[in-house]
Amino acid sequence: MGGVDTRPLRMVSMLSMALMLAWLAAVSAGCSSSMPLPPKAIALNTAGARAIQVGDFAAAEASLSVALEYSPRFVEAWINLGYVELTRGNFEQARRDFVRARELNRQIPAPFHALGVLAERQGQIALAEGQYRAALRIDPGFAPARANLARCLFARGQYENAREQFERFAQVAPDGLEGWTGQIEALGQLGRATQAETIAVAARERFGDAPALMLLVARQLLDRGDWQDAEAALAAIVGGPDRPRAGAAWAWIGVARVGLGDVHGARSAARQALAIDRDDPVAALVMARTGGAPP
Repeated sequence: MGGVDTRPLRMVSMLSMALMLAWLAAVSAGCSSSMPLPPKAIALNTAGARAIQVGDFAAAEASLSVALEYSPRFVEAWINLGYVELTRGNFEQARRDFVRARELNRQIPAPFHALGVLAERQGQIALAEGQYRAALRIDPGFAPARANLARCLFARGQYENAREQFERFAQVAPDGLEGWTGQIEALGQLGRATQAETIAVAARERFGDAPALMLLVARQLLDRGDWQDAEAALAAIVGGPDRPRAGAAWAWIGVARVGLGDVHGARSAARQALAIDRDDPVAALVMARTGGAPP
């Protein structure tokens, strides 16, 4: 049987980052006021930031609140406290905290970025992009805003603009894989397969066979009809600790097996994917093309 047309299924798979860089504000340099900060306030803010990262928001709120008692003009602590409220869904309180941080110091990017994260969580994408751009006008090297701006542009189909922002992100954060995978995704959407493959080769030289990268390499192989090589590239991902990525790998293995004419194997792989994510669109397409039924 013929292969599965995967072109409509190019997802933002490498961008499960959806706000993943938001927390970098917690450790950004230069977020405090111009006045010297009490050492105890700095220690409490650091403890609050660590509590945020492990999901202990009650402890984070307690530490950050006391830090602000020591220093009410502590910009970073206001931002971190706003992220606690954002995570809880208290959007108005988060906005007040972020605005307070912005008004205390308009010369740093983190408060603008935080307001962008909030706007994006509320579905206000145009406003979010504006806030990310405001952060970048202050500091073009502020990686969280660059990454989130690129992701927003990609999500609304502005692929060339997204590619440009991912390229810039790779320049300001060269040790991060996302700038490279973002370029590959955007170039794929633009139909520039040769350029995407060139970026993939360079990325593998730098990062090795990182799972997020190999998922994209496998999709390039699928686009060329290299079914066996694609399945081999995906095989190492399915047993990894990242279950959503493992599910995506199983789904694309299903596509490879369709290409090989292995109907039974394709259904088996698709069922593995659907066991992880019942809404996986690639796996659903494989099941539909092979006449199978969801588990």
